[in-house]
Amino acid sequence: MRAIFRPVSALLLASLLAGCIFGGGEKDRPAPRQSAHKTVAAPPTNRETRQCYADLSRGGYQFRPLPDRDYGGGCEVRGAVQLLDIGVPVTGIKAMQCGLADKFTAWITHGVRPAAIQILGSDVVRVETYGTYACRNIRGNASASGKLSQHAKANAVDVSGFVLADGRHITVEKDWDTNDSRIHRFMEVIHASACKRFDTVLSPDYNAAHYNHFHIDMGGGHFCR
Repeated sequence: MRAIFRPVSALLLASLLAGCIFGGGEKDRPAPRQSAHKTVAAPPTNRETRQCYADLSRGGYQFRPLPDRDYGGGCEVRGAVQLLDIGVPVTGIKAMQCGLADKFTAWITHGVRPAAIQILGSDVVRVETYGTYACRNIRGNASASGKLSQHAKANAVDVSGFVLADGRHITVEKDWDTNDSRIHRFMEVIHASACKRFDTVLSPDYNAAHYNHFHIDMGGGHFCR
């Protein structure tokens, strides 16, 4: 059973916010165990963020609200959280805009894990990513190369693979075009599930820059490939 949202003292809150983490990484780094953390309440900056906090708490997910940061050049982190426990460890994720975090937890909980169980006969025990926040422009698209990526606003995450309870390691790089019909079906289903939840979903079919991950973001509009 996931932990329930509980208020904490102002002193603890200040301590947690002072140690906030923003960058995205590519090293395997499992999320903290459920028993080690409590969701921390922080003063949300707007109604949308307050609602997002409530939605994450209602789902039983553990998260840490992060203070807004402006890094210059259009790179900023606002209304972000760090997910601590969503029922399965996730590597690489740090600062995420709360709306993206809300969609991400729903996708893993109601899309990815059920698909793995139903199609592959084994639950997901680890989700692997290449990170969230990175102050950089869009890559792999010449017409948009001068524009900031949604990663520069902590509004995107790159998902690279999944580890199953039976030991199998499913990755976008090696399994997107696999000859294994069940794994191929799993990839199709979770990609379609992502397209229903996120504004943008880019797979290896989009361009060479995405050969090894799904880029998913909440940047507005709708594009899925």
